[in-house]
Order: sequence, then C-alpha cells, then structure tokens
Amino acid sequence: MEVDCQPEEAIVSSFDEDCVVLGDVKDMRLEAEAVVNDVLFAVSEMHVSQSLTSASDVAYINVETREGNRYCLELTEAGLRVVGYAFDQVDEDLNTQYHETVYSLLDKLSPGYREAFGNALLQRLERLKQNGQ
Repeated sequence: MEVDCQPEEAIVSSFDEDCVVLGDVKDMRLEAEAVVNDVLFAVSEMHVSQSLTSASDVAYINVETREGNRYCLELTEAGLRVVGYAFDQVDEDLNTQYHETVYSLLDKLSPGYREAFGNALLQRLERLKQNGQ
C-alpha cells in the first residue's frame, strides 16, 4: 500500500475507520478500497482501477453490475459518479450526477444490486432474530 505521508502524519478519522486523512483531505485511493470491500458481495466484479491514475483527491473504481453492465466510477470529495461505460474509461464529455454514497449510485444503476442488498439485510435480521437479539 502506498501512502503519501509519514505514518506520524496520518490521522485516522473518527467518522470512518477505513479512511486515512492527509491534513484535512481524505486519501481517495484508500477510500476507494473501502468502497469496493463494502459492496463487492452485491455486484459481479468491482476493483480500484490500476490503469487510471489515482491521487489523494480522486480515485477510479471499475464495477460490473449483476446485469453485466460495466462502469468506471470517479470517487472524489463530491461523491461518486459514472465517468465511463467500460472499465478504465473516462469520458471527459460525460456529465453525470454525483451520489453521496456507493449505495445510492448502485441502487440507481442495478436492480440486481438492490435485490442482493435487500437479501443480505433480511438474512442479517433473521440471524439476529434467531439469536434472540
């Protein structure tokens, strides 16, 4: 893992344990990894782009939905948005809406994601019920 600061300069954010903060700016490369790990169960494929240059303020994520549609997502402080309709593709002329969360973006793009997320939630609730909690 590559970090642009000395370990003593890294501050772990209290609002997001998976996020490393460089000064007052999140490191989007690390944030992108956390996004991928969070929703990988509900998509066919998802990974941080190795071809597109990420930085502390921007990262790119490739995702293939359960329907087989491929997207390249841009992650910045503004949120996530689709920047291409293929892996590692950035269309500078594409002007798509930012979403505050990956859940919101995938909910819009993929009925299969919605179903997988809902099923996972139901299974979790069932386990809690069975454990008497």
